[in-house]
Amino acid sequence: MAIAALMPSTFAQTCATINPAQAPTFASGYSGRVVMNGLKTPRGIIFDTAGNILTAEQGSYGVRWIQLTDNGGTNVCVKTSKQLISDTSINHGIALTPDGKTLFVSSLTTVWSWTYDAATGAVSNKKTVIQNMRNGGFHLTRTLLVPKANPNVLLVQRGSDGNIDTAAAQIGTARSQIRIFKISEIQATPVDYTVGEVLGWGLRNTVGFGEDPRGGIWSVDNGVDDMQRGGRDIHQTNPCEEMNYHGLINDTASPERGKHYGYPECFAVWDPSVIPNGANLKVGTPFVIGTPSGQNTDEMCQARMAPKLCFPSHTAPLDIKFNANGTAAYIPFHGSWNRQQPDGFRLARVTFNPATGVPTEPSTSTTAAQNIMYNANNAGCPNRCFRPVNLAWDPKGRLFMTSDTTNEIWIIGGAS
Repeated sequence: MAIAALMPSTFAQTCATINPAQAPTFASGYSGRVVMNGLKTPRGIIFDTAGNILTAEQGSYGVRWIQLTDNGGTNVCVKTSKQLISDTSINHGIALTPDGKTLFVSSLTTVWSWTYDAATGAVSNKKTVIQNMRNGGFHLTRTLLVPKANPNVLLVQRGSDGNIDTAAAQIGTARSQIRIFKISEIQATPVDYTVGEVLGWGLRNTVGFGEDPRGGIWSVDNGVDDMQRGGRDIHQTNPCEEMNYHGLINDTASPERGKHYGYPECFAVWDPSVIPNGANLKVGTPFVIGTPSGQNTDEMCQARMAPKLCFPSHTAPLDIKFNANGTAAYIPFHGSWNRQQPDGFRLARVTFNPATGVPTEPSTSTTAAQNIMYNANNAGCPNRCFRPVNLAWDPKGRLFMTSDTTNEIWIIGGAS
């Protein structure tokens, strides 16, 4: 009888299985399960200090607060959820200060802040902090990051206003850039985006950026569509999607600080075999779009900042998150629309050397991103497959991921 009385407490509770909209394939050692579905185009995802999920949902929703039931490992499910902020203009960016008390969320035009209470899941004291970021019809997201190495600043990304935004060649347009804002200043008085310090520019559409354990800032950039070179269409396999480095956030003398990364004139090679007069070009080498002439030459491009790594064209990396010891970065590839054979639609791992803080593979590598979660067949993509968007580590060091096409949040087993 004593044994029988103990039996209910010795068996761990199990979350109900949620069948995925489209079942993915996992690499050896990895697994995953759906934590929640039925969301409204989830994009940005973060955890608060109490272990609750906050998502920015692009489907005319706003911000959702999700409290979890945690049975250990990937056995995690939703205890309760609610709409934290109702705002149909919220479309991607979300960030918390490391103390968990100030929440930032973005739209096409604006960044707002709220005072946030993790214990009750409540916000108050809404403020406009950054404004006037509107683009015409392109690249509408504004990714946000409060670095752990410097919790006094907010990084804000803004993409180009067009496939080739010629005006972005002028730094004063404040497009295709990442800028730095002092939180104390923007909390006191709202500012225009042009006021921020330039961390990097010439970044076509850097939807994803993150911080390594040393305080280094890394980004992933989406290359140009429909690329031509010397009158030849090379867009099926060029340019590459870039992984760029922007230096230590606390090192204002960093050689990467405020530098130009090439756009709109320059991109990096993925497939040199199809590039006219490309005998001297290798994977990752910056080169000029169109026909080289005058000052617009490959040499001009190579004088600007080159990517640290390249990924296949049009795979659309949208985030980069480092593990705690700096041995790996995880990158979700949202997937292509601008190539005949769909590509992307996967979660990948890039190995880093924690002693040096750089990838173990050289910049010329075509195998640096190792797929850990992917669609077995991309033929049904983008509408009939999972499309990863954003990543977040929970307080226990487990990796979570949003998929916007399937309206899901996943937990990924084996990621570390």
